[in-house]
Amino acid sequence: MADEKTTREMICETSRDVKWIVHTLERMEVRHADFEGRLRGLEGWKQAKVGEEQKARRISAGAGGIMGGVMAVPSRVLSVCQGQVCAL
Repeated sequence: MADEKTTREMICETSRDVKWIVHTLERMEVRHADFEGRLRGLEGWKQAKVGEEQKARRISAGAGGIMGGVMAVPSRVLSVCQGQVCAL
């Protein structure tokens, strides 16, 4: 019977366990909030990087379209004037 705990000892032990669990959950919530903030930061960075890449592609496509149009005119003129004397 010496190994048996009294009701008071069990209540004290349970109280300590509950306090430890509450403290651990609070630490987990803080850590979760930190991870959440870091994750949102990474997502924002990724979106910004994707946006920059898309902007660069749009600029390249626009420049390519302009250059294509600029080169189409002399090409068209040369193909029409081929074999003939054309006044430019």
